[in-house]
Amino acid sequence: MKKWLALLLLAVCCLISYFWNDTPDQNPYLITDYSRLHPVKVASVKKGHEEEQLIGILQEAKKKNLSISIAGQRHSQGGHTFYKDSIVVDMTAYNRVLSFDKEHKLINVQAGATWKDVQDYINPYGLAVKTMQSQNIFTIGGSLSVNAHGRDIRNGSLIKSVESFRLLTADGQIKQVSRSDNAELFPLAIGGYGLFGIILDVTLSLTDNEMYKIAFDQMDVSAYSTYFMEQVKANPDIHMHIARISVAPEHFLIDMYAMNYVVDRSIPLQDHDTLKTRESGVEISKLLFNFNRTFDWGKTLLWQLQEPFFAKQAGKLVTRNNAMRSESAFMAYDQAGSNDLLQEYFVPVQEFAGFVNDFRALLKSENLNLLNITVRYVNQDEEAELSYAKDDMFALVCLFQVPLSDHGQSQVRTGIQKVIDQVIQHRGSYYLPYAAYPRIDQFKAVYPSQETFFRKIEQYDPNHLFMNYFYMDYKGE
Repeated sequence: MKKWLALLLLAVCCLISYFWNDTPDQNPYLITDYSRLHPVKVASVKKGHEEEQLIGILQEAKKKNLSISIAGQRHSQGGHTFYKDSIVVDMTAYNRVLSFDKEHKLINVQAGATWKDVQDYINPYGLAVKTMQSQNIFTIGGSLSVNAHGRDIRNGSLIKSVESFRLLTADGQIKQVSRSDNAELFPLAIGGYGLFGIILDVTLSLTDNEMYKIAFDQMDVSAYSTYFMEQVKANPDIHMHIARISVAPEHFLIDMYAMNYVVDRSIPLQDHDTLKTRESGVEISKLLFNFNRTFDWGKTLLWQLQEPFFAKQAGKLVTRNNAMRSESAFMAYDQAGSNDLLQEYFVPVQEFAGFVNDFRALLKSENLNLLNITVRYVNQDEEAELSYAKDDMFALVCLFQVPLSDHGQSQVRTGIQKVIDQVIQHRGSYYLPYAAYPRIDQFKAVYPSQETFFRKIEQYDPNHLFMNYFYMDYKGE
């Protein structure tokens, strides 16, 4: 009798689990990206290995009248890496270092390599990356396609450290692209979201690996712009910077702290340059972050623990390569029906306090669950056709916990569009790798060069061989 009761209980648990997880974002037969917002069936997924094979995939797609989407780690969140019934080219196996010039600080690497691959290769030579995201898990090609930025405050967005790249275009040609060769494609493909072809390999300029001493400061939102300009940017020895704003209800978008990475030339690099290989405290961090998702007291608890933890980092030493290997495993989230999604807003330095004040008031009236907000600095840089940094900007990287249901997404979209209206009022912009919640008129207002961008797609790929949901969402078709 006990055996049959146990089997019945197991069956009931299985049924509950099946119906609880029976949502499109959990369907193993559909492909999606990190957002899980666009689960669709694709024609096939093909691993990229060699140039001739990639050319063959293009020929196959043309013959079968299929489109091609290009994927790396698939951490973009707006359907940039796949499309319904397309051939998805997975570039993660196309990941070799092709050449390295220590003297001139240059590396040529295939587009499927991750920043970790590059760091592991160049660290023994005392070199480091100039610009990349805070985490090193992304592919080089993917980072170029979104024109990434990070904690470095001296080298601008990623396009500034790109010397050249090779691009497989829709006509099957491999083109060398730089500021002098096929120069028109340079600002189009960088920040072009895979719509101008497959980036094969990239030559990057590198910088010295350095020893930093961490400095920690506390302030409120109203004082941050002055603090940054007078104490951070004005100090040439501060090469990297990141700040966090409290989302705890008692200090909501008011209290801040900042961490600065100050060059310490008195400490020999070779005594401290072992690369960090594992994240610590992942399980307890995951638990705390889950409280942060679910309860107001969880947000308060996390801030009360987080702020003193990072304050204790003051005075500690870290190399540039290790500072650019930020932890991320504790934020992984895969529950059915909801997800943690990023949005990112850029506002001119002098507009920061005013925008955050408006942002705070808006979030209190909207049903948006803000989990985390970090601040980075991005130098003015309008080289990329879809440039997000038309001024010296603070980037506010916002993590929201959102429902994936149609009704829930409709509410989130409405709230985010109101945020974008505030961004525009403060002469800001927003980042395009994330879910396409903004309206078409907002996109056109923030990215006035979009008309040229899409016209050039028609020129280089008139039959739309390369296709993804970014194109469909923002072209308005």
